[in-house]
Amino acid sequence: MQNFTRIVFRSGRALFRKCEFRANKIDWFKRMATKETNPHVSPRMNGSRIPRPFVIGVAGGTASGKSSVCKKIMEQLGEDDVDHKERKVTIISQDSFYKELNAEEKELAAKGQCNFDHPDSFDCDLMMKTMQDIVHGKRAEVPCYDYITNSRKNEKEVIYAPDVVLFEGILVFYFQELRDMFHMKLFVDTDADTRLSRRVLRDTQDRGRDLEQILNQYTNFVKPAFEEFCLPTKKYADVIIPRGSDNTVAIDLIVQHIQELLKPSGKRTRHFSEGSGSYGLGRPH
Repeated sequence: MQNFTRIVFRSGRALFRKCEFRANKIDWFKRMATKETNPHVSPRMNGSRIPRPFVIGVAGGTASGKSSVCKKIMEQLGEDDVDHKERKVTIISQDSFYKELNAEEKELAAKGQCNFDHPDSFDCDLMMKTMQDIVHGKRAEVPCYDYITNSRKNEKEVIYAPDVVLFEGILVFYFQELRDMFHMKLFVDTDADTRLSRRVLRDTQDRGRDLEQILNQYTNFVKPAFEEFCLPTKKYADVIIPRGSDNTVAIDLIVQHIQELLKPSGKRTRHFSEGSGSYGLGRPH
């Protein structure tokens, strides 16, 4: 009788946990659908008024895979081979808004002694002005940044009223005025060792820097700035993506969500069914 009681108790406890998980899952999808989440979430949307452009912030540490995630999303939305004037989806890097350096700062930057991971390293006025123009459907010009010379190039990228904007960078959630523009916020969460190894390969192969300079910069500036300014903003994310672009399941779900939002209101599919407790998780392609 004691054994039977234990079995019933364990079965009941397992059933309770299963029901609790299902209830939490249902609640999560309902909150994602209505954007009625905690105080840090993206602006609320209702079923009939989807903002254009739909602005997505993509944050994460250095070399976490932010750019790769954005490119995967663009590829799956079928926009990677479209002429930039006709694209419905565009990617903007926060790096484009690094401040112009004076001669002394350029000399320090060439030695790896300039902190590009601090909030003060960005031209916030230009960044906000550009994003406000894009959000209001205006033609906007985004600076092009040269990582080798640590300066802006002469040319600029022109943005023509896209339907979806992916704005990626290490501190895109740090500035509240910018953060409040995002309708969806993604945080790419990648292991620190992986990020460091990727940064070493990238900076040696693509930016012509030596290993000692890369490691010194990482130790003195990149890692402390990540812990102080970037990592705390993870709490603002609507979706956290472990392993970056390798997480195909997460990217597929995000793409499907975007595709549904971009459909005309009368054609949107109601994937969630409260009665069934299910959510359409089919691949978008």
